[in-house]
Parts: sequence; C-alpha cells; structure tokens
Amino acid sequence: MPTVTAQIQHQLTLLDEAMSCVQKDFPETLERVHPQNKKSALNFLKYLIFRKNDVRKLQDQLHANGLSSLASGESHIHRQIQVTLQHLGDQFAKLDSCTSTFGRKEIEKSSIKLFGERHAEWPSSVMVTFDASFLEEKKLIAELLKSGMGVARINCAHDDEGIWLKMIEKIQAASKQTGIPCKIHLDLAGPKIRTVLLGKGNKKGKVKIEVGSLMWLSDSVDGFKEEDVVISPNEPGIISSLKLGDRVFIDDGMIYGKVDELRSGSVSVRIERISSKKPVIKAGKGLNFPDSTLNILSLTDFDRACLPFVCAYADTVGLSFVRKSQDVVDLRDAMREIKTTIPPVILKIETHEAVVNFPELILEGMTEPDFGVMIARGDLAVEIGFERLVEIQEEISWLCEAAHVPVIWATQVLESLHKFGLASRAEITDAGRAAAAECIMINKGPHTLELLRTLQSIATRIAGIRTKNRLSLRPLKIAADFLGK
Repeated sequence: MPTVTAQIQHQLTLLDEAMSCVQKDFPETLERVHPQNKKSALNFLKYLIFRKNDVRKLQDQLHANGLSSLASGESHIHRQIQVTLQHLGDQFAKLDSCTSTFGRKEIEKSSIKLFGERHAEWPSSVMVTFDASFLEEKKLIAELLKSGMGVARINCAHDDEGIWLKMIEKIQAASKQTGIPCKIHLDLAGPKIRTVLLGKGNKKGKVKIEVGSLMWLSDSVDGFKEEDVVISPNEPGIISSLKLGDRVFIDDGMIYGKVDELRSGSVSVRIERISSKKPVIKAGKGLNFPDSTLNILSLTDFDRACLPFVCAYADTVGLSFVRKSQDVVDLRDAMREIKTTIPPVILKIETHEAVVNFPELILEGMTEPDFGVMIARGDLAVEIGFERLVEIQEEISWLCEAAHVPVIWATQVLESLHKFGLASRAEITDAGRAAAAECIMINKGPHTLELLRTLQSIATRIAGIRTKNRLSLRPLKIAADFLGK
C-alpha cells in the first residue's frame, strides 16, 4: 500500500500533467487573448482545471505533512503545485514562470489603469456613486476626494447627459483644486426589466395580491378580465423565454412566484411568497427570472445612444446585466464605431447567466489589455438566491485572482451607516471582506463622508491581517500582552 507521501505525490503529479497540457488543449482560446494577458490566461485555465477536482482530502494530507495546502495559490497555482512536488523530492519538477509576485503585480498594474493610484491611507480604491444633489454642494466633491474617493461613478440609468456633464465638470474642477486625481466611471443602464401595471392597478400605480393568487405577464390586456392582475415586464423577448416552473422574483425578491401556465403571448405566475409589509405589486419594481435564458440584449438601444458620451468622457464603462461573452464583443464593437481607443470595460456580474458563463466572460475580457469585474450583489443575490451569495461572491473573487483581474465589491456596503448614520454589526464584518477587493463601490446616501472615514478605518485594520484570501500573521497584541514584551 503506498504511503501517504506517495499518494500526495501521485495526485499532485496528475494535476501537474493536466495543467501542462493547457496550451495544447486550448489553442484557439489562447490565440484570441491579448499578448499582455497570455500568462494570466494560462494561469486562469490551469486554476479551472485545479478547481474542477475535489481536492479537499489532498489539502488535509498536505497540511498534515507540513506542506502548502494550495489554499492561497490562485494567482500562481501551477507553480505552487510544482514547488510542493520539489519539496517531496521530485527534482525533475520544472517551475512555471507565473509566480505569486507576477500575479500581484499584474493586478496592481491593471488596478491603477482602471481606478488610478490609491490614496496613501487606503489599501483599496474607492468608487463613489454620484447623485444630482451633489451639484448643489459647494465643498462636498473636494471633501470626497480628500476622504479617499478615487473613482466617481455616474449611473446612466438616471438623469441625462446634461446632468452627467455637469457632474464631470464639477469633479474635474475639484480634482484640479485639490490636486487629487479622480477617474470617471459610467455605468450603462442595461435592459430595464421593471413592472408596468396594465389594467387593474394602473391608475394607482400598485395592485393588491395574495399568496396563492395568479398574476399574468403580458404585453397587452387584450383577452383578460377587468379583475385580472396583468403586468408587462417592459422588455420584448422575455415572456417567450419563460417555461413552466420558472421562478419569478419581484421587487428585489420581496415577492416570489412560479410560472403556472403558458399561453400565446402571456404566462401566469402563481404567487408563493410575499415578504413585504403590504401585499402589493408596485409599478417600476424590478423583475428577475433566474431560471430563464432570456432572449434580450444586454446592450440596449438606449445604451447605444449613450455611447458617444461614454467614449468622450469615461475612463471605464460598466456593462450592466452582462450574460454572455457576445455581450462584451457587442459593446466593444459599438464603441469602436465611435472611437478608435475605447475605455476599458467593467463586467457587472448580476445575473445567473453571468455566473454560469463566467469563465467565458473572463476570457473574452482578456482579449483587451485591461478590464475589471464588479460583483453587483443586489440583483445577483436575487438571481442566485440570497443563501448562495457568500459562496458565489467568493468563487468570483478566486477566479478573478487566478486571472489577475481587479475586482469591484459593490452594493449595500455600510448601507445603514450611509442612510441613517449607524452601521449594523453585520455590515462592519461585510465591509472587512470588501477590503480584500481592489475597489469598493458605495451607493448614494446622506452620510457619505462619515461612511468613507469608517470604511478607511476598517479597511486599514483588515489589510494588516489579510491579503485576498491569504491570512497575514502580524504580531498579535493580545499575545504580546499575555507573554510579556
């Protein structure tokens, strides 16, 4: 019976051999990747091979024998395995050129391109969502810059080009005044899948429902009775994409139902849960279809109309509700019709399809020198299920580190503090996890400056004990106090 050491060496050798075949197994994929990203793409594909396997028993064996458990090797996984093989006596194990230092430098280099140089007091970059009300505050933007803002986010789903331009001019003026640079990030609106009440409830903007009742998704009230609840999803191609049993979430998951019946041009949805205080569906609320492959475009006609402005002013552009790699191709092609040099794209991961297609999205992103990923946890949580959010956001973070791609951590960061002036305990913990990302995005709220001060304190403290998913064992004051200095 082979020894434990021999078992470990055999399993590592199998992984090493599989990873050594990546260039031969993925020639077309690697051919499309930008030369700058070739080594990163190789590491990404090798990491996918590694994570395809269940290596938990192997990790336990490695740890028990005082070897690397491979738990923090995302940025250089093949080399980590090869070094471990060398420690086990395999003198013929060659070392991959992708080192942890290389991976870290690639992420840092791309982060600077996307988010600018970090403030000296901050371990992460900070993206602040702008609101039209900021234009009325004389000193606010300068104070935001001094407090850590390195990227100003303008959401193209709100206001118009006139307001966006005024915001940008204010940001540029404040940047010149303070001497602190600031990047401009423009988020495209994407498809607006929102409730439009047809017939009943149309005038009041809301309609009462109850658990067990039926509502209908349709683009017309033709053929329905006056008492029927009929809602349009406000985007063509959605209703025809739905199947029996598909889940439907309304208003950030507050209302939940399943497709109960299919008709020509309409479907019925049986309401199974209502979590809101009042059992009503309001107009303009979000709709999510996590089980459905929707026949809609991520780049809408409205988005295309915004692209001349985006190409003129944006340092980065956010692709909302991205679903597949072709969405990225479409956006880049559309921008190149306007301008030769286009801004880097930020892939906003907020749909179930984006999670499923994430490897293809990463590799498509790599066809250009720089791009980033935003973990947009609002719609994402509804799409994949709230209970899976922790798992999925960690998986996205691991895969991005393996691809040497900067990550933006977004949605509800210290939201209670931002809105009401006091953070919850759980939000403080979440903010600590956010600090592991290259950039943290905060939404709109009346306590932005206070949020930035609190976030800086949390991020600085956590940076002393953790880098990505790697624990840094700094001296513990608790230990020093007990043992004596």
